[in-house]
Amino acid sequence: MKSESALRPSREGALHGQPLLLLAVLTLYNGANALSGVFVPVYLFKANQSYALVGWFSLLQYAAGGLCVYLAGSWVKRKGLVASLRTGIALSGGFYMAVLLLSGKAAAWAAPLGLLNGTAGGFYWLAYNVLYFEITEKDNRDAYNGMAGLLGSAVGMAAPFLSGLVIAGSGGNKGYTVIFSVSLALFGAAALLSAKIRKRPPQGRYRWSFPAAELRQRASPWRRFAPAIVLQGLRDGVFLFVLGLAIYASTGAEQKVGTYYLVTSLVGMAAFWLCGRKLGPERRRAGMLVGTLALAAVLLPLLGGMTYSSLLLVGIGTALFSPLYLIPITSSVFDLMGRCEEAAASRVELTVLRELALTAGRLVGVLAFIYIAGRSAPDSLAFAWLLLALGAAPIAGWAFIRDRLRPEDSAVRTADPDGHARRRG
Repeated sequence: MKSESALRPSREGALHGQPLLLLAVLTLYNGANALSGVFVPVYLFKANQSYALVGWFSLLQYAAGGLCVYLAGSWVKRKGLVASLRTGIALSGGFYMAVLLLSGKAAAWAAPLGLLNGTAGGFYWLAYNVLYFEITEKDNRDAYNGMAGLLGSAVGMAAPFLSGLVIAGSGGNKGYTVIFSVSLALFGAAALLSAKIRKRPPQGRYRWSFPAAELRQRASPWRRFAPAIVLQGLRDGVFLFVLGLAIYASTGAEQKVGTYYLVTSLVGMAAFWLCGRKLGPERRRAGMLVGTLALAAVLLPLLGGMTYSSLLLVGIGTALFSPLYLIPITSSVFDLMGRCEEAAASRVELTVLRELALTAGRLVGVLAFIYIAGRSAPDSLAFAWLLLALGAAPIAGWAFIRDRLRPEDSAVRTADPDGHARRRG
């Protein structure tokens, strides 16, 4: 077996070995979800034309994911990351299998389906984020995030478009059966490929009270980063499903949803490629500010009506400017985990803290969505104002961490996954 150092980049910013393998697993996982996941809200919405039902499904999904991350932390530290990653992939496959078996009754089972999908995501993303921290370095983290965004946009472009064609061409629910089945196959491929990721040794005792204890420390940088992550979740919790759903609600055509993701993901793919190459640590502060302001500004067309053209314009603008926001905040948070040996040794607990903050924001955002959905029509001005408010939340997040986005003057020493000290940065 190769040593960890042999699997790391041989030159600054390079990606090879384990980082590329993790990217491949991520791409298969994202591809499976892009193929079917964007149509799950549509599938549920078609049953009773209710935004609120989709909101409750998402709320339970996020709640289960956050709880799973917290509870699974102990298991991950004792049994290893790869086992958690593969469990998440297997449960994701189980979710789509359940949707297939339930068929037209899926809407009646929206609550348990949401809990199952959230649990699957909790196991997967906890393991993925810790592996991402261990496998990447400060000098290639922005490049990795750019490549991950590029590949995510590529599958996000092709998969929903193909799904829309299949659903439109098949008629009824037959098309959904086809795309959900293909997603199952992709999850299977991701599980097989994940077996090649080098297993990490047990990481010691899990500290259940760590998130609260960390936030109580006055000197902890997480007192600033946690609110910023909450505000990120406030936006993402709703935007992860609402734009595609609004496209279907305004047109009644799954093919329009697929076309929407084709166009916006093509823009996103180019934007992530460019930002991954140009947006290094020294440009994070300015880049994130521009990104947060632009992500709020592109939502203004919705105040004129939630039509297909205005939603498409919003989607294009969001895809264009999201990398300026997502790459700096993601890279900075994981750099924070490697700021010293103690932080690196607590990488599982810090990942749990990050996921809990995201979950808190997502729950608040979706609760606001459900409240508006129960009192307003889907194309009402109230929905537009809600999306504008949620979309502007990351601006406050930038204000919380702006002083922490400057590049460090010197590298710090952290512990590698085997417990040996090494330099980061």
